[in-house]
Amino acid sequence: MNNLQGVWRGFASDNYAGIHPNVLLAISQANVGHQVAYGDDAVTAKLGEVMREHFGADAQVFPVFNGTGANVVSLQAMCKSWESVICSSDAHIHADEGGAPEKVAGLKLHLVDTPDGRLTPETVRTQAWGFGDEHRAQPKVVSLTQVTELGTVYRPEDVAALVEQAHALGMYVHMDGARIANAAAHLGMHMRAFTSDVGVDAVSLGGTKNGAMGAEAVIILNPELAPAIKFVRKSGMQLASKMRFISAQLVALFEEDLWLKNAHHSNQMAMLLYEAVANIEGLEIDRPQANSLFPILPNEITQKLKEDFAFYVWNHMTGKVRWMCSWDTTTQDVDAFAEAIKASFANR
Repeated sequence: MNNLQGVWRGFASDNYAGIHPNVLLAISQANVGHQVAYGDDAVTAKLGEVMREHFGADAQVFPVFNGTGANVVSLQAMCKSWESVICSSDAHIHADEGGAPEKVAGLKLHLVDTPDGRLTPETVRTQAWGFGDEHRAQPKVVSLTQVTELGTVYRPEDVAALVEQAHALGMYVHMDGARIANAAAHLGMHMRAFTSDVGVDAVSLGGTKNGAMGAEAVIILNPELAPAIKFVRKSGMQLASKMRFISAQLVALFEEDLWLKNAHHSNQMAMLLYEAVANIEGLEIDRPQANSLFPILPNEITQKLKEDFAFYVWNHMTGKVRWMCSWDTTTQDVDAFAEAIKASFANR
């Protein structure tokens, strides 16, 4: 990467992108006068109205600082101390949250291998057993990620099948929706189509990756979970005193169509990148479903490209890397990266 102290562009993560101007404006507009602390403010009340429009009349919203917090608070509210969570071995709650579900919530994670990141009733069944056995942490939650950590998307019928199985076993379903907007954009449908409409119990709603400064939320869709949330959010250090500034970011994104516009754009930039490099001989790459690509590159090409462009190596053994587009990725960014990729392969 060049010019590390200044302005530069990369494809490592949508967390690298800046804040959407509308979100910055919303924070500024909320910075007037006094408001009651800890969520009893007018902006957070407005956010509740907005989220009910998206997820239904029973939806309750609990803003938090970050995605790890949203996931841990959700799971902690859904599980007793002897219960456990079934998730993909690629799931963020297992691979990328520093053990927070275990350390903070004290939860056992039962892992399922998923070649494309998506759980199925068949794979969940490999861990959904031992009910009543005091020697096994009792499975209580199925946690899935939308979009998955491998860039794949669950269709409503996929989620519905998992919900049906989980509920039949007396379990809950949690959705890590850090990139839920990108999933909705890809599917061409509303978020509720694969959440509240199919029986998901709780959603970790992502905002930061889609243009917020730092704002996520727990969306409770099953009312029986709501009483625990305010206590686990506080004890989990996710209760903001000046919550209006978190809520304002999410209102700015979700009150109108900014969330969807940003997601469509980042998805489109990923597709543009794919189309620009898909025919390069020797490059293994699949068509993107959302805003990420996971090509397999020779190591020497990866190292050469990383001199000028930021991106992550996803699997050092296979050479798989991740290229991620953001709400502010431009066609010029894509063109420059694509030309560098083509030149690297041509000069091997």
